[in-house]
Amino acid sequence: MSATTTSAPAGRTPTADAAPAGASAGNPKAGSGPEAGSGGPRALLRRRRGRLIGAGAALLLVLGAVLLGGGSWPGALVVDVSSPLGRASDWIIDNRDGHPLFLYFLGHVSNVVVVSVRAVYLLLLALGWAGVTAAAGLVAWRLAGVRLALVSVAAFAVCGLLGMWVPTMQTLALMVVAVLASVLLGALLGLAAGLSERMNRVLRPVLDTMQVLPAFAYLLPVVLVFGIGVPAAVLATVVYAAPPMARLTALGLRGADAGVMEAAASLGATGRQRLLTARLPLARKELLLGVNQSIMMALGMAVIASVIGAGGLGDRVYQALASVDVGAALAAGVPIVLLAVVLDRVTAAAGARLGSAPAGPAGPGRVVALASAAVVAAIAVAGHLAGRLGWPQAWTVDTAGPVNRAVDWMTAHLYSGVPVLGGTADWAGHFTTGVLNPLRSGLQWLPWWSVLLATGALALLIGTWRTAATAVLAMAAIGVLGAWGPALDTLSQVLAALAVTLLLGFALGAAAAGSARLDRMLRPVLDVFQTMPQFVYLIPVVALFGVGRAPAAAAAVVYALPAVVRITAQGLRAVDVGAVESARSLGATGRQQLLQVRVPLARPALLLAVNQGVVLVLAVVVIGGLVGGGALGYDAVFGLAQGDLATGLVAGAAIVCLGLVLDRVTQPTQRRTAAGKEA
Repeated sequence: MSATTTSAPAGRTPTADAAPAGASAGNPKAGSGPEAGSGGPRALLRRRRGRLIGAGAALLLVLGAVLLGGGSWPGALVVDVSSPLGRASDWIIDNRDGHPLFLYFLGHVSNVVVVSVRAVYLLLLALGWAGVTAAAGLVAWRLAGVRLALVSVAAFAVCGLLGMWVPTMQTLALMVVAVLASVLLGALLGLAAGLSERMNRVLRPVLDTMQVLPAFAYLLPVVLVFGIGVPAAVLATVVYAAPPMARLTALGLRGADAGVMEAAASLGATGRQRLLTARLPLARKELLLGVNQSIMMALGMAVIASVIGAGGLGDRVYQALASVDVGAALAAGVPIVLLAVVLDRVTAAAGARLGSAPAGPAGPGRVVALASAAVVAAIAVAGHLAGRLGWPQAWTVDTAGPVNRAVDWMTAHLYSGVPVLGGTADWAGHFTTGVLNPLRSGLQWLPWWSVLLATGALALLIGTWRTAATAVLAMAAIGVLGAWGPALDTLSQVLAALAVTLLLGFALGAAAAGSARLDRMLRPVLDVFQTMPQFVYLIPVVALFGVGRAPAAAAAVVYALPAVVRITAQGLRAVDVGAVESARSLGATGRQQLLQVRVPLARPALLLAVNQGVVLVLAVVVIGGLVGGGALGYDAVFGLAQGDLATGLVAGAAIVCLGLVLDRVTQPTQRRTAAGKEA
């Protein structure tokens, strides 16, 4: 991904504003002139390069078949890392209470996290349900207006009505601590990268790598060090949510208006004064967007971290999915969605308001804040005196029973036997036997060296020699770890889900780009879908399709689809109007304009859509191990659940490598993007 985009395992992904569309109104040469057609010099150069790579790949295929033969990854090239990892895990467990590293550093970190989360949780309980709801409404009103204040109050009321008040407070407590830490860490890293070109070059590949890794990959290392519990969950959330804050902070600081900075320097301001009075105020919008992104990613990870003892709403969903109790999973999933929507809307509205409003006197704001705090305190005291701190049991509604009865009815009437259509279970079965199984068998049948060769060729076609080498080494590392078979199984699910995602996403994106009415209809739906954490998508697919690899792929499609639709639509809309008008004046039909003008000029945006789609699909396919997806996701979950950290860490490392491979073979480099724009 480019340096100006962020990935969002919580569902929030970069819009196509950050993606070049191949042409713009400010670039009149894009899409016109002697180099615009298929015969331009740069296009000809790309075709020659493609033919050269194809010929080289064919030659290497022949040589490989003769010299290396076929078959899966050779056992002689596998390095047994399970035993060293097992010994390392045993050493950490044996020395956790006595080694100086744990006693004087890691132990203190763990204690600080536990005490902080516990303090926030006790504060929320002390405020009571009325105090917390009032505080949420007042904060939303102060930051985002009356409408979102009412939405916030209603969301917290629904959490209580569903009987999920205590788990919601547990998740909020973990979120508060994790967000504060991730924003602080991300701001410090972004400050360093924004003020130092050397630090920016060092941090950029690290942040690039961190942003393509599935959420599960972050859980295993912290579990190895801190064990299962709240400290591991909080620290994994911090590491996962810090990169977007770091990137956006650096982007804002480096993009400060040069004229303003020169004026400040000419007035004799020191470096610190220029930072505090010029750079940071000018970067306010990016900083607030970074906070928004960190909050959403922290919520997504806090839910997933229930696998390692985070508790809260995620744990309720995890336990319900483990027993295929869709009703209980939905009762916990709805509050997660409501929290995501409220946090996203409030922080986004606050960012838009504060980012555009000039700094004013702080006096009125302090008065309103103090008055709001007094109201919350009064409500909390009243609740304490009335003995109504907890949500009243009489005010809860049992939704699990009706939902499970509805699922039973669906199982009896919709799973199979539906005339003409078949049924959801039949669809899942046909997709598994007709697509997933043949694709997995085909990938596992391929000689190992041909997979490496294909990986390198694809990465070289879209990137550079450096990206191709990275992709090949990452794919080879999977074989060295002994995870070749499960990795190809996971890859087959990713490819199948990605194909469906791109087919639907490109079609919907093209339709939305050509119809303002459809775009307005899709926008609120995509907004909601992009705020939902990954974990939540498993609930409806289990209700509809049961468990297995097909439901995991279906959840991945639904999760990745909004990003592909948005980027595609924006990329097609951003195409140079002059080029489209020229084609129309020459008598081109709407279909010809789309396929021969808009799509070629929007190629960089479409490549970004593919890159985002594959990263998001992988994230959910891995989590699909919780609902029968198998492969690497299952190995990671099994390792975490059974305490077999060697198995879990090997699977986690293979997931990291597969994520790098998929990102590199779909990531257009800046050099190629620029060439595409000029051509």
